[in-house]
Amino acid sequence: MISRRSFLAALSAAPLAACNATQQASQSAAVEAFNDSAWYIGTLDDEPFDIPLVDRSRMKPEYARQTVSYSGSERPGTIVVDIDQRFLYLVQPDNRAIRYAIGVGRQGFSWRGAATVGRKAAWPAWSPTTTMVSLKPDLPRFRKAGLDNPLGARALYLYQDGRDTLFRIHGTNEPWSIGEAVSSGCVRMLNEDVLDLYNRVPVGTTVLVKRNGRWRV
Repeated sequence: MISRRSFLAALSAAPLAACNATQQASQSAAVEAFNDSAWYIGTLDDEPFDIPLVDRSRMKPEYARQTVSYSGSERPGTIVVDIDQRFLYLVQPDNRAIRYAIGVGRQGFSWRGAATVGRKAAWPAWSPTTTMVSLKPDLPRFRKAGLDNPLGARALYLYQDGRDTLFRIHGTNEPWSIGEAVSSGCVRMLNEDVLDLYNRVPVGTTVLVKRNGRWRV
């Protein structure tokens, strides 16, 4: 296990770049937030690292994970990502869905379409895409799994026709970015939320990413 003090020290010392290649304007705020231990209220047991639990009182009430009414026609088990509303839905039977708050891609980077979960990873390693490197050449080319890893505690890799789209649903070590459009297209969730989703969905799950009320490209 890792202590909260060690966790915060590791994060404050790490470069703050995830699926987010040009976030320089927010980095100073991120460092300040990392140094504010009030963001975290404990940990959730996990291996090989404990997952930091966010103080949700610092977030909008609607960002709490919750079961809601759902009027869509998608089959239970489908993941629906609403880019505009900043929510991800895991469709349940009887016109219900589990709703999670998310951070999404900033203007010009959001992706829309249908995909499947091609693979899942616990505490994944991370490498920037070619586009990220072109926009921010000083990005590290590889980051091993850990509390400072941009993909967080879990990642779902989105595939189309058997090929990796390079878009992910993943955890984040920047909880203040939930509800914002800041990434380079990936969908970010609180680590405890992506863990919950990861445990509920298998490889092969359908993922529909909507913008302007539509998911078709």
